[in-house]
Amino acid sequence: MTSPFVRRRRLATELRTLREARGLTAGRLADLIHHSRMKISRLENAKVRPEVAEVIKILDVLDVTDDKWKEIVRIACDAAERGWWDNYGDAMGSRQRLYADIESGAKTIREYNQTVMPGILQTTQFITALVDLTEAEGALDFVPEKMTEARLHRQRAIFRSSGPTYEVILDETVIRRLTVPAEVMAAQLRHIVEVLSTQPRLTVRVLPVDARIGGRTLPRTTFTLYMFPDPDDPPMAVVDTINTDIVHTKPGEVERYERSYEHLSRAALSPDDTVALLTEVAKRTTS
Repeated sequence: MTSPFVRRRRLATELRTLREARGLTAGRLADLIHHSRMKISRLENAKVRPEVAEVIKILDVLDVTDDKWKEIVRIACDAAERGWWDNYGDAMGSRQRLYADIESGAKTIREYNQTVMPGILQTTQFITALVDLTEAEGALDFVPEKMTEARLHRQRAIFRSSGPTYEVILDETVIRRLTVPAEVMAAQLRHIVEVLSTQPRLTVRVLPVDARIGGRTLPRTTFTLYMFPDPDDPPMAVVDTINTDIVHTKPGEVERYERSYEHLSRAALSPDDTVALLTEVAKRTTS
């Protein structure tokens, strides 16, 4: 399915552009369709799931017709869709819901992770260990059982026959630093090697701690790049911070992360050397 989150952002841009082209303020448009200015603002900033009937009313007021009318209504229908993640609500964690939504419509996913094992590659035991760590830091903002179930659902969705191409660059500290029990980490590393042998669209590469990455500074945080089948859905960079995830769609901002990813890719180990390293570290972790 097309990601509703991605289509909500595209719908927001389209409606705002059409309104401004007609010389209307958000307040004036709200008056014309008998809604609050706040509702128009939330729709134009992709903060709310759209109601298709209301979008049609806006298009009629803006005198949008023919092919453009059909295009916007189609986008609105996609934006109003619900995915499997909506059945979980925030029980799966609001940040994980965001990733599940975006992943649902992605063509390619490229991730640089410098702090933790990517959720798409985690074993159940590793997830449980992370929950224990998170709980030690304070109250949980998700239900552990639901979060685990949803994460496994995400993995199945990514590795389905029609799923996206998924590339990961892992900082070497992620596979060597033991934040979980040694036996859990060893099993996690062996799991990645096994998944790599069965998933042709998956690529994992380790960035060594002694890699030569001159010419550019190391990214300050984990980030993920997305591209979508429809060329009119702009590429996206989602940046992981401590408290939230920041979504970038402006071309200049996304290109900056794309250049950083390509730079890291040139410095990372080859896929074969990565498998060899993962296997070696798994053995040493429990020896």
